[in-house]
Amino acid sequence: MPQRFIVVTGGVLSGIGKGIFSASLARILKDSGVNVNILKIDPYLNVDAGTMNPNQHGEVFVTDDGYEADLDLGHYERFLGINVSRKNNITAGQIYYSVIKREREGKYLGSTVQIVPHVTSEIKDRIKSMDGDLLVIEIGGTVGDIEGEVFLEAVRELAFEIGREKFHFVHVTYVPYLRTTNEFKTKPTQQSVQLLRRIGIHPDTIIVRTEMPIDANSLFKVSLFSGVPRNRVINLPDASNVYEVPDVLHSLNLHKLIAKELGLDINDSFNWSYPKSFELLKIGIVGKYLGTDDAYKSIIESIYLSGAQKPIVIDAQELEDMTDEQIKNYLDDFDALIIPGGFGRRGIEGKIKAIKYARENKKPILGICLGMQLMAIEFARNVGKLEGANSTEFDENTPYPVVNMMESQKEVLNLGGTMRLGAQKTQIMKGTLLSRIYDGQEIVYERHRHRYEVDAEAFPQLFKNPGEEGYKLTISARSDFVEAVELEDHPFFVGIQYHPEYKSKVGKPHPIFKWLVKAAGGKIND
Repeated sequence: MPQRFIVVTGGVLSGIGKGIFSASLARILKDSGVNVNILKIDPYLNVDAGTMNPNQHGEVFVTDDGYEADLDLGHYERFLGINVSRKNNITAGQIYYSVIKREREGKYLGSTVQIVPHVTSEIKDRIKSMDGDLLVIEIGGTVGDIEGEVFLEAVRELAFEIGREKFHFVHVTYVPYLRTTNEFKTKPTQQSVQLLRRIGIHPDTIIVRTEMPIDANSLFKVSLFSGVPRNRVINLPDASNVYEVPDVLHSLNLHKLIAKELGLDINDSFNWSYPKSFELLKIGIVGKYLGTDDAYKSIIESIYLSGAQKPIVIDAQELEDMTDEQIKNYLDDFDALIIPGGFGRRGIEGKIKAIKYARENKKPILGICLGMQLMAIEFARNVGKLEGANSTEFDENTPYPVVNMMESQKEVLNLGGTMRLGAQKTQIMKGTLLSRIYDGQEIVYERHRHRYEVDAEAFPQLFKNPGEEGYKLTISARSDFVEAVELEDHPFFVGIQYHPEYKSKVGKPHPIFKWLVKAAGGKIND
């Protein structure tokens, strides 16, 4: 059980950077010699994030142990340089499911099962089961959300039971700038803190998020009306590079203040290295989830961490109505393309058109999961002349099912948590570009999230092993399935069934993205 706790709550708005702040603070304390662990609490009733629409909630992040999580776990991995697991995420769905299951099993000995103490006790037990000496807890949503109240009550109870001196509460809030009057408005933050205090939690530190640096008088007002000392009311304005945040927090000595209050012995060996300059490469993600920038978060961050500027998301549906010439005129402006994962037939034909363009025009392209499957379909249609070739996901009656549902998935009824998930053993074939990318490693473990597979055995005219003759897709990685394909006589035409973006860390982006960036800059042989 952890001995000390930092609890991060949110106010006024969601999506203002609690995850980035929590990950940054945890990284600083980790580098300072503290055995840190981190936990994300999501108040939604989903058991996990696996069935959520990326347009609404952002990407689903997959851990090594096959857990489908909120994208904040991706922040934790990238910033902390660690691999988290399903234990690092609690959802309301998990808690209520466990409580109801216990009630059905008679574990409550006839008691009337209530929010307090039974649900709060389940939450506290989960928190206490975590490893590490210091646990950073991020509670999703904002103070005042109905679904989040039980979690705030649980951490209040835990602080009372274990000792308030072992807890440090940080409230991350937003102060808007009203352009009509040219002033910051602190009233929403004041009310947010009041809500938190009514619950029985008095924040020790307030992080004030703003679009631009805030004036001292506004910070003084936040301090006065919240009852938090002025030196603990800290402004974090928007940053052009989120990886600056640990440096900023370290320079403010927030870690020292918190360590002193919690009685933690720390050294000051913070070592944070991240990209500060970026190649002006135009890399496009041909996607279908355009409702939020977070839908392709880990891919975008992987490119960014590889030293290229932020990629641009291209609407795959817009490509569907374009002629080949129009597509060429549009995509010629890009240095490389990525075809990401996804589900459903919407936008599929636009993605296939982009793949055809990249193959014929020697444009560097990376297909991920569904992207690799569509590479096989495009090749079957336009090179193999198999008219109507498709995936059974999109056309159950296709005459040429180049992509089919895995046998193990055909009797699965539930959607949540039932795909081929997590780190899977993958053999990299010698003599391939992929082998060069992995620096000669023959066995790697990569994270997966799929139900369908490329059926190479049924279509030998389309695929070949390394070293064989003919213009076919070279199978460059295998497990029980085709894990990767590539094309010879092309600077970078690589499709992979797995998701390398989930393994990128600050200072150590996945090599596939580093090589894609090299190819985009014409430096593939450097």
